[in-house]
Amino acid sequence: MTDELDDLKNAFDAATPAPDGARKTENIALAEKNFANLQGSRDAARPTVQKGPIGATMNGVRNMWNILTTKGALTASTALVAVGLVVILPGDFLQQGDVNIEPPLPVTAEKQEAEFSGQATSTEAPAESRIDETTVLADADSGRRDRNEVAEGLAQISPEPSMDTEVFAEPSLELAESDDFAAREQPSVALGTVADVIESNAPTAKRLIVEQEAIVLPESNTEEYANAPENPLKVTTDDPVSTFSIDVDTAAYSVVRQSLMSGHLPPKEAVRIEELINYFPYDYASPEGSHPFQPTITVAPTPWNDGTNLVHIGIQGTLPAVEDRPPLNLVFLIDTSGSMNQPNKLPLLKQSFRLMLSELRPEDEVSIVTYAGSAGQVLEPTKAAERSTILGALDHLSAGGSTAGQAGLQQAYQVAEGMADDGEVTRVILATDGDFNVGIHDPEALKDFIATKRETGTYLSVLGFGRGNLDDATMQALAQNGNGQASYIDTLSEARKVLVDQLTGALFPIANDVKIQVEFNPAQIAEYRLIGYETRALNREDFNNDKVDAGDIGAGHRVTAIYEVTPVGSDAVRNGPLRYGDAEVETDPSGELGFFKLRYKQPGASTSILIEEPIQMQLNETSDEQNFSIAIAGFGQLLKGGSYLNSWDWDDAIALANTSKGDDPFGYRAEAVTLMRLAQSLSK
Repeated sequence: MTDELDDLKNAFDAATPAPDGARKTENIALAEKNFANLQGSRDAARPTVQKGPIGATMNGVRNMWNILTTKGALTASTALVAVGLVVILPGDFLQQGDVNIEPPLPVTAEKQEAEFSGQATSTEAPAESRIDETTVLADADSGRRDRNEVAEGLAQISPEPSMDTEVFAEPSLELAESDDFAAREQPSVALGTVADVIESNAPTAKRLIVEQEAIVLPESNTEEYANAPENPLKVTTDDPVSTFSIDVDTAAYSVVRQSLMSGHLPPKEAVRIEELINYFPYDYASPEGSHPFQPTITVAPTPWNDGTNLVHIGIQGTLPAVEDRPPLNLVFLIDTSGSMNQPNKLPLLKQSFRLMLSELRPEDEVSIVTYAGSAGQVLEPTKAAERSTILGALDHLSAGGSTAGQAGLQQAYQVAEGMADDGEVTRVILATDGDFNVGIHDPEALKDFIATKRETGTYLSVLGFGRGNLDDATMQALAQNGNGQASYIDTLSEARKVLVDQLTGALFPIANDVKIQVEFNPAQIAEYRLIGYETRALNREDFNNDKVDAGDIGAGHRVTAIYEVTPVGSDAVRNGPLRYGDAEVETDPSGELGFFKLRYKQPGASTSILIEEPIQMQLNETSDEQNFSIAIAGFGQLLKGGSYLNSWDWDDAIALANTSKGDDPFGYRAEAVTLMRLAQSLSK
């Protein structure tokens, strides 16, 4: 026992009242009477108490204290302090470390009788004697009562603790001050776990009040992200061809933003650099001729490496006149499982769809399918003109149950096929936190299921909501194989960006299965690496295979891809020569850095169309559009560790972004600079 606990024991010993023969006789008589009363209904014998777990704890502690405030029971004072019992300490204070302690006051025999008979309704009583365990057991030792019988009676006197009262370690403690106790500064008391008030009955008593704040247990984090190891630096003579599927998803940027605004860096696997870059609108050259988009390719020095260059590829999709678009059939497939019962999930989802409805034409049709433990259609196909009917169906949605994602998808596609008609666009919009735990939930199995459905002409887009169990891998598998896009909605502003400002591009495709292939010239380029697109990589032979699925471009969409390339002879070459390598490559007089190819299909077509052009070695002057996308590419690399950035740091990324914000009508670029500054602070 420590010195402090020894002092505490001595203090209680000194405060114990001296034996009083007359009082002892009175107490014995009262104990016999109480014990006899308790042989009847145990519930009736209990005092009037506060209801609930806290009330049970308080009354249990009060009665236990009456028993334990004796010299014999003080040997258990260590356990008393350990569980954080808060005592009432009247009289002269005895200083014990950081806690002011007074000896307890006894309770009158009349008070005890009133309490045990169920009559007491107040804790007020004069400071007189109390019956204690030592006195009663002494009677048993003297032969007045069987010891086991007395022990059984004492067990009934002390109410059992409530079984549903949970005890949490380290609650928040506060001192409530009264009388002269309020006049003196009291230290913080860390007594532990009893969340209630035990009051002294003396007029000059001081009170220690221990308040336990509501304990909110954090959700288990089961988030999964679709990502792959960072693209490696490739030697051109070994592997001169790079092939990938384009990507216009933006979910990763919103996840990064939500993480930073919540005060922590995002998981590295959540950072897909191409989605950060493609989040922003860029002013690339509009398409001319018969193709639905036009590539713009520039070569410029790399800001983070003096010995390399960046090959910047920008693709701008055409934007047909809105009035020329075909009728639209939408099936809202809404996750209403229990995991969606959070403010940033189902309630935000409802608000987001309300914004979207204002962009639909009267002749467009909407149906709503929900899924939790099972799937069901809550709104038959309804014209967008019947806005109140659609909003009423949305407003009545509530969350609960497991997540039968497979059943929901099957029902949604069935409804969509019934709505489809020639010349119309039909799309399922899945809104979920990604938690599929009933039916198909493996991304590969879902991929196969969606692949068989996209052939019907029904596209699938995915909107993610909330964090904690965000299954990004599943969402990506669904969107990529459903000829749709994946977005993450973390705010109502993001909902407006995706479902209002970019609605036409999100819902109306202008090209399917878009693939890019770049062949680098080994006579000009020693090494290269593609920044991002790790999850979109394709095999070289996939480029010419029209059966291989790839990304889709919607009306007005822009796509950006950036390569870092190292010219032959540069000091920045990282790979040394091989002893048994091939002979030196001859100089190519054409001056071509590489050759760009792009394949795409018209919506509904089965045969692809090829676009190709050479990439010249000459350096170009870059615009704000290109420089800002390069700053975002650096931002993404810094979030992932920046293994190729040398000494280029957050200050450099912020400076480049600030000087190239250009025209920023919606404030997206200014927001990105703020996020960079947050990430810089959090990274320290």
